[in-house]
Amino acid sequence: MTDDAPAPYDRGLEVLRDVYAGDVVTLPEGTMAFNDVMVQSLFDRVWRRDVLDVRSRRLLLMGVIASNGQVDTWKVQARAALKRGELAPDELRETLVMLAPYAGYPNVAGLVVACEEVIGTWVADGSPGWDGNGGSE
Repeated sequence: MTDDAPAPYDRGLEVLRDVYAGDVVTLPEGTMAFNDVMVQSLFDRVWRRDVLDVRSRRLLLMGVIASNGQVDTWKVQARAALKRGELAPDELRETLVMLAPYAGYPNVAGLVVACEEVIGTWVADGSPGWDGNGGSE
């Protein structure tokens, strides 16, 4: 590694900010050990791999989130997917239809209202990041 090459933490932060469309609080390296390990291992080593694109990774992650009924985490992922132009509102809704039989209706039912809240806020904010044709601006 050369002196001017970004460190794993810095590369991970760059990916983290991109994946969440800038809607994430980042901590300086060394602030919290858990955060340091997450940024370096998850975002520098896993999210940067070129085998799956971000949209595919997000859909897989949303399946896991739905199976656990994690409402707040679903909102973060849904908002990022909309802002990055990865999923349209109807595609977000369809993920819940698809996931319900696999993740369990009780787990997914709690995400329906959360999903609509995220979509409503995103639309009210002028649909940032969406070009209206299935892609980002």
